[in-house]
Amino acid sequence: MLTWTKDIKEAAHQLNLVSEQDKNQLLLALADATEKNIDFILKENKKDLDAMDPKNPMFDRLKLTEQRIKDIASDIRKVSSLPTPLDKIIEQRTLPNGLSLTKKSVPFGVIGIIYEARPNVSFDVFTLCFKSGNVCVLKGGTDAHNSNVAIVSIIKNVLTEHHLNPNFVHLMPAGRESTAELLSAVGVVDLIIPRGSKGLINFVRENSHVPVIETGAGICHAYFDEFGDIEKGKAIINNAKTRRVSVCNALDCALIHSSRLNDLSELCSPLSKSHVVIEADERAYVALKGYPYLEKADDESFGTEFQDYRMAIKMVDSIEEAIAHINTYGSKHSESIITENEANAEKFTKQVDAACVYTNAPTSFTDGGQFGMGAEIGISTQKLHARGPMALPELTSYKWIIKGNGQTRP
Repeated sequence: MLTWTKDIKEAAHQLNLVSEQDKNQLLLALADATEKNIDFILKENKKDLDAMDPKNPMFDRLKLTEQRIKDIASDIRKVSSLPTPLDKIIEQRTLPNGLSLTKKSVPFGVIGIIYEARPNVSFDVFTLCFKSGNVCVLKGGTDAHNSNVAIVSIIKNVLTEHHLNPNFVHLMPAGRESTAELLSAVGVVDLIIPRGSKGLINFVRENSHVPVIETGAGICHAYFDEFGDIEKGKAIINNAKTRRVSVCNALDCALIHSSRLNDLSELCSPLSKSHVVIEADERAYVALKGYPYLEKADDESFGTEFQDYRMAIKMVDSIEEAIAHINTYGSKHSESIITENEANAEKFTKQVDAACVYTNAPTSFTDGGQFGMGAEIGISTQKLHARGPMALPELTSYKWIIKGNGQTRP
C-alpha cells in the first residue's frame, strides 16, 4: 500500500472523533489565516498566472484577487456557522419483533477531488469535507500547482496549531501518475468528484475504480418564450452570459421563439458591450445583421460549452421545440425560461431534464453560496444521491443502527 493511503485511512478514523465545536473553531481560525496570508497566496498564484496566456478562458478561473480571497474567508466562516449534517436521524421505527431501527447520516470517509485551474476549490473542498467529517484528497491541475501548494500549506499549519492531524487534507503531486493512483485507491477513497471540463469528467468516469459523482460541465440554455418580457430577457441573458464566462453556469445558447424575431436585436443589444460573439442560425443571422460580432452558426455551435465571450442563438417555433433542443444538447446542469405565461413555465419546468431549472432568472444563480449552502463542492449533473449544488448534506451517506434485546431470527 502506498504511504499516503495509510496516512489517509488513519486520518479518516481520527476525524470521526473531532467534535463539532472543534471543527467550527478550526474553520474560523482557517478563515483568519487565509486573510492574513493574502499576500503569500497572491504571490504564489501569480507564478501560475505568469505561465498561462491571459486569453485562455481558464485564466479567470485561475486568477485570485484580494477580494476573491476575502470572499473565500467569508464562505469558510459561513460554513462554520451551518448546522452539522452528521448524526441526523433520517428514519426511525420499531419492528413488530421489537428491534429498533434508526437510519442516521454519516460521512463518506475519504473524498477525492480532481479539478483543473481553480485554486479556490482547494479551500472550498477542505472546508466542506472537514465540516462533514470527511478527509479530502486533492488532485489539482498543473496550471494551479503553486497556488494549491500554498493553500494546502496554510490549511495544514492551522490543523497543526490546533493539534489536529494535518493529513485531514492531502494534496497529490502534479501529473497524470498521481491521478491514476487516486482513481485506483479502492478501499481507501470512498468517492471521487471531478470538477472541470467535459474531457476531464469523461476521463474520470471511464477510468475510475472508485465510485464517481460527475460535476462541472455546464452547457446552459435560456429560452425566450413568445410571452417573454423583453426587459427581463435582456437582463437575464446578458447576466447569464457575461457575469463570468469561464464558469459552468454561464449561458451557452439562447433559444428564441420565432414570434419574437423582431425583438432579437434589442434582446441582444447589451451583449455587444462585452464584445460577445454570437453564432446565429439562419433566421437569427438575418435579424441580427447590425450586431457587430456576428457569425453564422454551424454544427459545432450547439452543445458546446464555450467558456468564453461567445454564445449561440437558435430560433424555435414552439416551446416543445425549445425543450427538445435543450434535452438533446444540454448537460443537465442549469436551464432557464423567460416567460409571463405560467402554463409554459410549468411545462418547461416539468419537461426539461436538468439539475436546476429557472423561470425568469439567469442560470448564473446556480451556486452553493447563492443557494445559502455557504459553499459548494461542485454542481452534480447526475440523478443518484446528489443533484445540483453539492454542499454539506450531499457529502454524507447513512448507516442503519439496529438495537435489540436478544431477539433471534426464526
